[in-house]
Amino acid sequence: MAMAGTDPRSLARATRSLPCLPFRRGFYETVGRQPLSSKELVSRDDWPRLSFQPLTAERAEDHFLWLIRLGVLRREVDGQGLTERVRLTPMGRQVLHAWPAEIPRAGRRQRILEGLRRRRPRC
Repeated sequence: MAMAGTDPRSLARATRSLPCLPFRRGFYETVGRQPLSSKELVSRDDWPRLSFQPLTAERAEDHFLWLIRLGVLRREVDGQGLTERVRLTPMGRQVLHAWPAEIPRAGRRQRILEGLRRRRPRC
């Protein structure tokens, strides 16, 4: 069930996208509790708990930007404005409820189609 104010199409798009990304449920649970930057993510010793594969800070940031566009993550704000750290949004929490355990991995075909959707120009 969608939260008040949450567009069902946005929720469906985010639910379709998460299995195509390299992040494990542990990543989303972590950013649900505390903000995390891409540099902090890749330097953590427990990165295998957070990601299915090793990432560079640049690649992690690229995924963060996509998750922000989807409405799953948002930038952390401090006294100086936006930071490079991200947090889980209420919609992100809602999307995670679709999977009681680990987020299932998408197949190759689904990942390719999602990559095309992600990179197609918007008019």
